[in-house]
Amino acid sequence: MNREDCLGAIYLGEERCQFLVWAPLVDKVNLHIVSPEDKIIPLDAIEGGYHRAIIDGLRPGCQYFYQLNDGKQYPDPASRFQADTVHGPSQVVEPFFQWNDRDWRGIPIEKYIIYELHVGTFTEEGTFDALITKLDEIKDLGITALELMPVAQFPGLRNWGYDGVYPFAVQNSYGGPSGLRRLVDACHSRGLAVVLDVVYNHFGPEGNYMSSYGPYFTERYKTPWGSAINFDGPYSDEVRRFFIENAIYWLTDFHIDALRLDALHSILDISPFTFIEELSQAFSEQSSAMGRRAYLIGESAANDTRLIQTRQQGGYGLNAQWNDDFHHSLHVLLTGENKGYYQDYDGLKDLVKAFKTGFVYTGQYSKYRKRRHGRTSIDLPAARFVVFSQNHDQVGNRMKGDRLSEMVPFEKLKLASAIVLLSPFIPLLFMGEEYGEIAPFRYFVHHSDILIISSVRKGRREEFSSFEWREEVPDPQDEATFLSSKLDHSLKNYGWHAVLLDLNRELIKIRKHNPVFANLNNNAMQIKEIDGNIMMIHRWMGKSESLTIFKFGGNEEPANLHIPDGSWKKLLDSTEKKWHGPGSDIPNQIESKIGLQSILHLWSFVIYTKEN
Repeated sequence: MNREDCLGAIYLGEERCQFLVWAPLVDKVNLHIVSPEDKIIPLDAIEGGYHRAIIDGLRPGCQYFYQLNDGKQYPDPASRFQADTVHGPSQVVEPFFQWNDRDWRGIPIEKYIIYELHVGTFTEEGTFDALITKLDEIKDLGITALELMPVAQFPGLRNWGYDGVYPFAVQNSYGGPSGLRRLVDACHSRGLAVVLDVVYNHFGPEGNYMSSYGPYFTERYKTPWGSAINFDGPYSDEVRRFFIENAIYWLTDFHIDALRLDALHSILDISPFTFIEELSQAFSEQSSAMGRRAYLIGESAANDTRLIQTRQQGGYGLNAQWNDDFHHSLHVLLTGENKGYYQDYDGLKDLVKAFKTGFVYTGQYSKYRKRRHGRTSIDLPAARFVVFSQNHDQVGNRMKGDRLSEMVPFEKLKLASAIVLLSPFIPLLFMGEEYGEIAPFRYFVHHSDILIISSVRKGRREEFSSFEWREEVPDPQDEATFLSSKLDHSLKNYGWHAVLLDLNRELIKIRKHNPVFANLNNNAMQIKEIDGNIMMIHRWMGKSESLTIFKFGGNEEPANLHIPDGSWKKLLDSTEKKWHGPGSDIPNQIESKIGLQSILHLWSFVIYTKEN
């Protein structure tokens, strides 16, 4: 897309700036320049409900509003920067940046090891520049892709990012567009891809002036956030254009490598060619034209395999999606929780199914939903699924925001890491998980509207009714709730935290350099569930084979396991003293003729390898 065709305020150079806004139900739009000098300039109404003007004598830093028919003025829906607040003027930004990633083409999605973080709580400063100082540690862990929770402008100074109201504007308190560009450039210089979480299913409640401009919303559907975005009704072509242009903006102007599309189950669209399909096609075409590997990763609670089937197969063509079923099965197994949506999962049996087929719910009845749920995913490649034992939702949407490190003992933390990192799927770690961060990740906001604050507090309390959690909900508006969620990076240098960090680093090294674990193919794999508390996974790739044995609950009576043919050498044993385990009772080498007759400690794992 040419810059002259882009929405928003586009600096063309030589003190010339183009303004383009969609307002199909508005007769007249005036541009109100408020800085560096105060003046009002009418825009020309053009085809399609757009209003446009090219203005001389303007430079980056110019601030402006649009005045509409009602005489009121509002920020630009496609604002590139809100230097003050979500209610203040929009600002023209400098498009030029001295990129140093000319040779960067991205990395294959099969090699993604994702590290999800929240910019505001990852460092004390809570900025992109502060995050850059931590990139070497993230790289040293073995991470290959950094995932940022949403950075589109939200109200106030603290928010998860899902209350964004200006999808093109990078959050001012994080460092704005220049700060994000510096971060992406720094990541690429270290060989790290960057994934950005974007929200195309709703706008936040404060600073949302979209309805003043046009029919961005429809009353045909309702979502948890109110009226749905209009992706299939009258005027929906231009609404789609707004979001598709936003996706391409992150790719072209910020060199982002992948977008994580939030809550696709809340994008309601019954058109023959859906918005998600159109977005997927446009994004793929743009990345191909740029010679870049770039991906779309969906998040959906629907277990609908069409999202990640190719367009040739009749699917929507997304490259991967988060798999909550994997998390829920593992969480139930580790914690024993069975309230809310966890009531649908049965521990090890479901975890085995997740390893074999991706989704656990593939059309059977769900007690939580009180209906059948999902479609079979058995024929989909393993690389289409992102798996995790923790993420921002599964931690932050707990009443206290408590992490797994506060819920289970150390042996279970080690086991959780191995299950995720040694899976045939794309693994994701949530910030601090690698060393067992104990600070919670709580839900926090910084609204200025009293009614919105009251509504958020009420909604937060009601959200946990199905889980029967009795604790008091931390106040989302209280700054202390936000500050309590900041990481304590010093923990990684001490005690079991340092040991867990070393273990995760070793597991990632095995995943990256052992050909069996680097091969994301769940067809080259056999899984056995033994005695209801042991999972044994045999995988192979070329001449290499692996045997990983996970021991969950039950007792510590000697296990008699039938081992695939060959001579097997132990690669890693979580019960060894170096991993703060109780001490190993498992031999360093086993022969298939003899089998394995040893005591497997509870909540432990061991990896064997074989070269033919």
